[in-house]
Formats: sequence, structure tokens, C-alpha cells
Amino acid sequence: MAIFRKYYSRQGLWTLFLMCALPLHIWTIFLALRDFDWVTARTNSWDAVGVISYGLVYAFVESLAVFIGAALLGFLTPAQWEEKKRIALISVMVVILSLWSIFNQTYFLNETLPPDWLAGFVIRTGRPLAALYAIALALTTVSFAASAYPILKSDKALAVVLEGMGRLALLMTLYLVFDIAAVVIIFVRNF
Repeated sequence: MAIFRKYYSRQGLWTLFLMCALPLHIWTIFLALRDFDWVTARTNSWDAVGVISYGLVYAFVESLAVFIGAALLGFLTPAQWEEKKRIALISVMVVILSLWSIFNQTYFLNETLPPDWLAGFVIRTGRPLAALYAIALALTTVSFAASAYPILKSDKALAVVLEGMGRLALLMTLYLVFDIAAVVIIFVRNF
């Protein structure tokens, strides 16, 4: 337990959880509102509210899983780092990974085809799936490095990230209220 306290405080863990949950909840709410009209047209508004409620509860559970993974990832950072730097770096990494996941899902939801030049390049490699994974890994690595470097090298960048996290934590707290309301709605609908 002493090693755990060396890396995280309760407030630090709470902030990390809020930052892990924020992109998942924003995307869930966006998708739920996108689907609200057709669910209402198919059945009724109460069913659409139920669908949103299930989505929010699932996003909460998913947020817990991402948070546990992110907190464990923090143990790979140097022990001499201050907690704020560790939380800021991991939070930014989670947000970037979430944004890449959102991009990927949006790409397939819109049934977008890759540009011809990219499709041709991937096919010419002879191993298209491996090429796609290599491209995704390269883009993700560059985006992680480009965001991690300023946090690690500049106190001013770290302060900006921490201030942004403080503001976003308030928004995420509101989304947690929505999660509680979603649990109540699910309970009322099922019992």
C-alpha cells in the first residue's frame, strides 16, 4: 500500500478517473442524442430515454475499466515524478487514445472509404492488415509523443493542462449526476 501512496493520492485518483470518464461520456451522449429521433419514431420517447440510460451506465463501467488500466500504467512512470505530472500525462494519453477511438468509430459509422492513394499503398505492401496496423501505430505514437513532450519539458504547458483538467472535471461531475439518473431510470423501467 505504501508504493500506491507514493504514486497517487485520493484527489489524484479522482481527477484521473474523471479524465478517463470524460471522453467516453461525451461520445456516449453524442451517439445517444444522434439516435434519439429514430428510437422515438420506432417506439416512444420513454424507450429512447431508456436507451440513453443504458448507454450511460455502460459508459460508466467502461470508464472504470479504462481508469484501472490508466492507474496501473502510472506505475510505469518514474517514481520521482510529482503526482500532478503523472496524472496530467496519463490523462492526456487517455484523451488522445479516446479521440483516436472516436475517429475510428466515426469513420465506420459514416461508411467512409479510405482515399485511393492510401488503399493502393496498403494493397501494394502485400500485407494490407499489417500495413494498416503499422500506420495506426505510427500515427498514435506521434500524437502521444507530440502531446507528452510539452508536458514533460515545460512547467507552463503542465500548468495549462492541469488548469484544463480542473475545468473539465467540473463538467464530468455533471455527467456523473446523469449516470446516477440513468441508474434510477433503469431501475424504474425494470421494476
